[in-house]
Amino acid sequence: MNGEPLIDLLVIEDDMRLAKLTSDYLQRYEVLVTLESDGERGLQQALRHRFDAILLDLMLPGRDGISICQRLREHSDVPILMVTARGEEADRILGLEIGADDYLPKPFSPRELLARIRAAVRRSRGRAGPRTHLVRVGDLALDPGTLIATLDGQPLPLTSYEFALLRALAERAGQVISRERLMELARGSAEEAFDRSIDVHISRLRQKLGDSPRNPQRIRTVRGAGYQYLASYAG
Repeated sequence: MNGEPLIDLLVIEDDMRLAKLTSDYLQRYEVLVTLESDGERGLQQALRHRFDAILLDLMLPGRDGISICQRLREHSDVPILMVTARGEEADRILGLEIGADDYLPKPFSPRELLARIRAAVRRSRGRAGPRTHLVRVGDLALDPGTLIATLDGQPLPLTSYEFALLRALAERAGQVISRERLMELARGSAEEAFDRSIDVHISRLRQKLGDSPRNPQRIRTVRGAGYQYLASYAG
């Protein structure tokens, strides 16, 4: 439907009524859903099979969502969308800090969920935008077609969302990009996003780029304006 390819999704959720309603809705839109209600079984399923995306509840029996996300990030860059009834900002930031690509507090709109799943999978498949040329800034190289980023020839272990953010910055090296615009470029929409999520992702990007937060040489914070990838940086 709508020209979207089939998406193979793992849902790890112990509220079976919500899981069934979500599954029924998504499967009407070319999403193949595998359900697991136990955290440990869900983790093993995720490690055995290559899913296009994982919808992960924070509070689970057997093993919680934080532990599952941490374990998956040791082995996989599969897009992870974390959901929970606990909507405090601290929980959202924690989910992003450990490697989740996106975060939805319950209750959520099925339409919004579908849109976010599709956006995450498009990024993961390298189809987030029309431009697929190689992006180079100094010793940084990004290949949107394969989602491979290298620094001085060495691959960077980026999630699909981190790749999308770095691509947005690198393609506009030297320009200051607002948080709202950066969220829009990376996710496709700035709606329902929160400013601190960008700060967390930028912090993770800096760590992976070896960039000092106190004296950044690649991604600069422009107070009150946004972020800038320094065009003059050549490694």
